[in-house]
Amino acid sequence: MASGGAERVVSLLLKHLNQKYEIELVLMNDTIFYEIPENVKITFLEKSNPTEPGLIKLLKLPFLAYKYSKIKSDISLSFMNRPNYINVLSKFFGKKSKIIISERAMPSKQHSLGLQGKINRFLIKTFYKKADLVIANSKGNSYDLQKNFCVKKIKTIYNPIEPKECQKTKNEKFMFVTIGRLDEGKNHALLIKALKESNLNANLLIIGDGPLRKELEDLSKSLNLKEKVKFLGIQKDVYRFLSKADCFVFSSNYEGFPNVLLEALNCSLPVISTDCKSGPREILAPETYFLKETESVELAKYGILVKPKSVENFAKAMKLMYQDKELRYNYAINSKKAIENFKIEKIIKEWERILDEFES
Repeated sequence: MASGGAERVVSLLLKHLNQKYEIELVLMNDTIFYEIPENVKITFLEKSNPTEPGLIKLLKLPFLAYKYSKIKSDISLSFMNRPNYINVLSKFFGKKSKIIISERAMPSKQHSLGLQGKINRFLIKTFYKKADLVIANSKGNSYDLQKNFCVKKIKTIYNPIEPKECQKTKNEKFMFVTIGRLDEGKNHALLIKALKESNLNANLLIIGDGPLRKELEDLSKSLNLKEKVKFLGIQKDVYRFLSKADCFVFSSNYEGFPNVLLEALNCSLPVISTDCKSGPREILAPETYFLKETESVELAKYGILVKPKSVENFAKAMKLMYQDKELRYNYAINSKKAIENFKIEKIIKEWERILDEFES
């Protein structure tokens, strides 16, 4: 239960599903970033180091699956790849639960490189189709699992947003903000380079931490942006920073379904996002999903979509949002409409329908 998007979704589901179901939360290490309801029982399958080598994680799968098979429940619901493998493997050790697994990122993109990627693609293709149901958090992920991993029993349930009040404050200087783990997939280097190319009198706040932090800090220094780019680390209250910003920027190479876009829209922030697979277009231009991909910069219904990995086009979008006050205003006004289909009440009902069906 670290500080990622999948963990955030789990914390919201626990808060609301806990009112109807008896829930036991099974964790693989003792990192707990988000608040857990007091009456939810927590069981540690192990207390491992999250950074332990991939080979050790792979070799431990059967042992952990056997251990997990001894935990009794009507339904066993898992999130993220490794817990999903363990959940399905536990059936081979006699677990009688209905097995539901949830995919949170686009596996063909997330696991595209190297031996580790090849192993994960093999495990997904082998195990996912043996679950009673696979739930993906976007249509793009569902399509990827069907087309590239032969998964047939699949349903899409979007990530929820729990709307909060966001009191806007005014800054003297224009402020871009982004939130996300500092790794290759999120591609924060794109934002830093685009800020440099745009040559705007603006700051960039980067919320999050990860293995590339020092590299990104060094990049901002080498581009003489040390005073403009601020690294804030992991923050529990992201709304405190969203309320101060003028525009939310998002630079991922691939996604599952980015919660942070919903949080930015909830705060009436204009949004610029890469048109990566998958997630952003389903949020910012829902009527056009599966119909198009932008080749440069697209003024979509609820935000600006930019061709992935393009510094030039992202800089162009940042300039456009910076210079056009009316454009920012219109996106801010429409932002509340953008999150209607993702509100927690609607998403919880979808989960309840699934769980009730499997429980009966």
